[in-house]
Amino acid sequence: MDFDQIIDRSQSCSFKWNKYQGRDILPMWVADSEFRCAQPILDALHNRVEHGLLGYTLPAQYEPAKQAIVHWLGRQYNWQIESDWIVWTPGVVPAFNVACKAYCQPGDKVLVQVPNYPPLLAAPALNQLQRVDIPTIEESGRWQLDFESLERQAADPKAKLLILCNPMNPVGSVLSEAELERVADICQRHGLMLCSDEIHCDLILDEQALHIPASKLESLKHHSVTLMAASKTFNIAGLGASFAVIPDAKVRQQFVQAAMGIVPWVNVLGLFATEAAFTLCDDWYQAQLDYLRGNRDYLMQEINKIDGLRLLKPQATFLAWVDARGLEEDNPQKWCEEKGVGPSPGVDFGDKGFFRINFGCPRSYLEQAVARLKG
Repeated sequence: MDFDQIIDRSQSCSFKWNKYQGRDILPMWVADSEFRCAQPILDALHNRVEHGLLGYTLPAQYEPAKQAIVHWLGRQYNWQIESDWIVWTPGVVPAFNVACKAYCQPGDKVLVQVPNYPPLLAAPALNQLQRVDIPTIEESGRWQLDFESLERQAADPKAKLLILCNPMNPVGSVLSEAELERVADICQRHGLMLCSDEIHCDLILDEQALHIPASKLESLKHHSVTLMAASKTFNIAGLGASFAVIPDAKVRQQFVQAAMGIVPWVNVLGLFATEAAFTLCDDWYQAQLDYLRGNRDYLMQEINKIDGLRLLKPQATFLAWVDARGLEEDNPQKWCEEKGVGPSPGVDFGDKGFFRINFGCPRSYLEQAVARLKG
């Protein structure tokens, strides 16, 4: 569990590192971390490969991974689910696109909080739907949903689906129980289905914050889809394994039917990695949370010392949404890259005055990035 270890990814065809190949720019953009996977995950993958046969494995029939999810959600969130509520998907991006197909007709409106990560913003248009943006506003040093806007837009009869990201990516806020109940009330009164992308839910850094899965709420149980994965928390995104938890049988069947013939099975290594992550990696997981808290606090302190930059403390994720409007630069992304740091461009998330930095990396790497931004 050496989170300070620097691992050279330059020759691994890493999506993250290929972007700036041949340039002296630190890649701190796409949301995978620089941490070596927990050894039990690597051992599970090694053992499965050593078996020598990698034929078809139907995810729904692989009970150990399903039971690992049931166990994990019970421990983490006191959420007692049935294993048949689980629908495997090869990523949350296909999953929320499936939700668009399952619960909307062409021309319907999908409400989406903004800023948000690019594939989520793109989903409505890909499915012949109209995207309606629900702003995120600053309140008492924290980013939160603009509930007045949500209430107003949800009242439109053409609005059929609300897609949330909780914890929010990129701003890092965790919806409180009161906020989630308010979302549930709005959805109930206006007949909205809720699709909650909770891929970062196990990365809660604020020890006062409590993540509540959307479909755990009784008021959302029959009209919601909760999307989760081990991928961000355990750095296994390249294995393409995630899952939806859908308590209501009819809602679940609509989701499954919309995916038929289009969405492939989760691959066998993704199943084994998920099982190992949720059953054998508790020490690694807790150590990573502590390390990320230190990285977040260091980055907060140093970013807020740089004239023109401002960072509100993220409650979760390993992502920092940096307000660069004070730079008075037309292109904050270019400003960063010229200093040798490559964050995610704010414009891709819906606000060109910001950029997003990935702090899921060794501290020395983060210190190098800060030094460059200050230079």
